[in-house]
Amino acid sequence: MSVSLFQIFSIGIGPSSSHTVGPMRAAERFIADIDENGRLDEVANIRIELFGSLAMTGMGHGTDFAVLLGIEGERPESCDPTNVQHRLQFIMNNCTINLHGKRTISFHKETDLIFHMGRRLPYHSNAMRFKAFDEFGAELYKQIYYSVGGGFIIDHEQIFVAVDESEAKVPYPFKSGDELLQMCEREGKSISEIMLANECVHRSEEQVREGILEIWQVMKDSVQRGCETEGILPGGLEVKRRAKALKERLLKLGSKDPSHVFDWASLYALAVNEENAAGGRIVTAPTNGAAGVIPAVLHYYMQFCEEACEEGVIQFFLTAGAIGNLYKENASFSAAEMGCQGEVGVACSMAAAGLAEALGAMPKQVEDAAEIGMEHNLGLTCDPIAGLVQVPCIERNTMGTIQAINACRLAMHGDGDGRVSLDQVIKTMHQTGLDMKYHYKETSEGGLAIHVPVSVPEC
Repeated sequence: MSVSLFQIFSIGIGPSSSHTVGPMRAAERFIADIDENGRLDEVANIRIELFGSLAMTGMGHGTDFAVLLGIEGERPESCDPTNVQHRLQFIMNNCTINLHGKRTISFHKETDLIFHMGRRLPYHSNAMRFKAFDEFGAELYKQIYYSVGGGFIIDHEQIFVAVDESEAKVPYPFKSGDELLQMCEREGKSISEIMLANECVHRSEEQVREGILEIWQVMKDSVQRGCETEGILPGGLEVKRRAKALKERLLKLGSKDPSHVFDWASLYALAVNEENAAGGRIVTAPTNGAAGVIPAVLHYYMQFCEEACEEGVIQFFLTAGAIGNLYKENASFSAAEMGCQGEVGVACSMAAAGLAEALGAMPKQVEDAAEIGMEHNLGLTCDPIAGLVQVPCIERNTMGTIQAINACRLAMHGDGDGRVSLDQVIKTMHQTGLDMKYHYKETSEGGLAIHVPVSVPEC
């Protein structure tokens, strides 16, 4: 196990984990490193360069505002979404930027924030290069960061450093689905019990449970806000928010038609992803672009499953976190690497497994649910129209939600002995992502992005 579920499920702001959350963390860390080295007072100018997918769709994904707020010391988990536009306007109007609240320097977006369209750095498509200069133009410090999906970032030096497996030894380490299942059988434990024991290396069991319920509350809040808000989403694509009207319609229709269960599940996903597209507070699950699937499936569980309880919610998160670890370890959450199969596909797989666990499935059935959830998302491209996390991203979360529920139900009708294993489907997903053309990996250079004519003002 390489990461905690609290890294996979992190509280942040929209619209993108790789393009907003990750760059904000990178910018904040860059200034923090300079400050720790005692050289902040020497900084007179900052230059930020964006490459690959960050350059191609960064304007629509909020990369520009994310790095500026990060320079000023903001962090995704504590940044106030309602103050973002005011702060950005202040930076633009005054041509200044504040370094972590300690030093104000001149900043001109036209020359100090550069989008290198069509250029990539070797390691990863989501690359950023930061440079700091003194008053004479001499370079004080520079660093390259990569936003590798789900809000995770690494700097250039980390690429060449082997991971220290001894840093946080967990009682039940696993790097594959087969290892996880064997461990469950050998120890007589469920997947959620295995994951809980591992999480308790970092914090007490009470803290783990409280932390999970805090994440669940943020998800519920994002659903509620999404269901209460009307209007047009920002970015110029003129996408109308639909969750509020859909909820009102479903309440009027009542519950006579059994298929309305799926309408409600879709509503929950719409609500979250409209909030995400508007730059609101959401939980990466495991990314922002796929943030609606897991909260929607959890709402389905709480609203429509007789067995639903708080303990089931905790089991859901623990199991989804375990499955997320397998994708993080053996493939990627990054749409810039994997296409949308790495976002909505992974979220669907995690949600299917979490739901199966919460409903009392055997470990083999849980693994089968995760496998089914990904198998039918293989090859899913990422081709956002106008570079915005709106079309097809918002509706795609509703599709991932329904697929996750169906994957869980299919798995629980079986004995867990599926023809395809989770490890095999993760390996296939990884290879498919590597084989996928660059145009279909969050660049807006292929698919719907070029076949749907739009006129979006540059800003």
